[in-house]
Amino acid sequence: MPTLALPPTLTHAEVPACLQALAAACAPTGAEAGVGVGGAAARTLVADASALAHFDSSALSILLEARRLAAVRGLSFSVQGLPVRLAGLAALYGVGDLLSGQ
Repeated sequence: MPTLALPPTLTHAEVPACLQALAAACAPTGAEAGVGVGGAAARTLVADASALAHFDSSALSILLEARRLAAVRGLSFSVQGLPVRLAGLAALYGVGDLLSGQ
């Protein structure tokens, strides 16, 4: 299962590096043509936000881009370890449901 591990700090300055990590996590593999071994779990992009401690709205931008790229690649998307403050920011911006998978 492709995983995007977000860094402890994710502000505007870290966006380019996060976008590169996202592209690498979603890069097509030889097995992408079919589900193959691993089933549905292998077809989910997981954004691991558990390390996030210092962030701004750029973190939401990265997560929304990850969701968009997963959809383009035919992957489902989930977020693990979303900090409460970031979930609150997402709700304030009206995008909380996009990150919760609802």
